Amino acid sequence: MNICIETQMACASEDIPDEDSMRHWVSAAMRDEAATLELSVQIVDEQESAALNQQYRGKSGPTNVLSFPFDAVTPQPLPILGDLVICAPVVNREAIEQHKPAEAHWAHMCVHGVLHLLGYDHVGDHDAEVMESLETSILQDLGFSCPYANK
Repeated sequence: MNICIETQMACASEDIPDEDSMRHWVSAAMRDEAATLELSVQIVDEQESAALNQQYRGKSGPTNVLSFPFDAVTPQPLPILGDLVICAPVVNREAIEQHKPAEAHWAHMCVHGVLHLLGYDHVGDHDAEVMESLETSILQDLGFSCPYANK
């Protein structure tokens, strides 16, 4: 599998994983997907996350990760998965609040976001069980603990 990740840092923070780590986590989440996929990962501050969350989800305040699947109509299929927008201050704060290593929570947010891009959701109880089980399996394969252990 070849994954092309374009990373955009729109937030000044020292607590952001490197692109190789994010590529590794994204690859793990896309284990059974096509040979070549592209996505962008934008790291933002709370102000931008809150604006996007309000604009696209109708919810106020910043959120940890937003997923925007690529859905343009094109003459031929394109290998573009979509965009992830990750709010660094929220992810780092949640890691502290949830007593998790920051790296583990960043990995979880990358995996969680990619699964949304792949069509998974957690609106209903059954869908949430399926998605959370898949996230747990992927993260444990990466060497991290169950992200929902303290749920």
